[in-house]
Amino acid sequence: MNIGGQALVEGVLIRSNNYVSTAVNVKGKIVSRVYRKENLASKYKKLYVIRGVLALWDMLSLGFKELIRSAETVENEKASFWELFISIGLAIILSVVFFILIPLYLSKLITSNNFMFNLVDGLLRVLIFVGYVLVISLFKDVRRTFEYHGAEHKAIACFENKEKLSVNNIKKYSPIHERCGTAFIFIVLIVSVFVFSLIQGGFWQKFLGRLVLIPLVAGISYEILKLNARYKFFLFKVFVIPGVFMQYITTREPDNMQIKTALTAVQNILKKEKHLD
Repeated sequence: MNIGGQALVEGVLIRSNNYVSTAVNVKGKIVSRVYRKENLASKYKKLYVIRGVLALWDMLSLGFKELIRSAETVENEKASFWELFISIGLAIILSVVFFILIPLYLSKLITSNNFMFNLVDGLLRVLIFVGYVLVISLFKDVRRTFEYHGAEHKAIACFENKEKLSVNNIKKYSPIHERCGTAFIFIVLIVSVFVFSLIQGGFWQKFLGRLVLIPLVAGISYEILKLNARYKFFLFKVFVIPGVFMQYITTREPDNMQIKTALTAVQNILKKEKHLD
């Protein structure tokens, strides 16, 4: 059984094909919940590329919802509809501006050659992403989240290596994990260089074309990630390695309480999947 997850605000989310498990550390007390949720990518697993689009949508919608829920649990205060609406709207607008509009505009200033244009455009997206992660890593709250990210990876690695799940056993593993979403983001950035090169026309045609082709980029990237997990070909490693190195920024060594939080999330989902007594 494969499990994956993400860091939350003072917590960890773990997901299997059938269940979602969350554990949040509220002043030393772990608040956990498990519920059933079908994985869209697994439901439509024969629809190659399309299943990747569904997986991305599922991951983003679930992840954002549980991030909000974990923040509400820690702060003991429910976010209003308008706070959520503004947060989602700003996230979408800023993503489009920083990862599509700005690289496209700067590439237009640098070169008119079609091949070089797409190469520069892709490199700028990578640099902006790395710069963004480096900047947010300076904030204390973000570093805490990165520590929970490390705890999540360690707990999953312990399970995957068939060791008994305990704080001491989990501690032994690296916070770096090949199947991390950070690796997926880098695959998306690399694949987008090739896919976006198919778009011809002026500035606004290229801009709109990039928006339209985002699902295709996500679908192809998902298939590369799955192929790498199954076959371990060197060619696929080229796509994954940058994301693995990026985890040296996006993960940190967790403390015992953070490991215990991740352990709780993993144990709860394994009990539901009947992998634990």
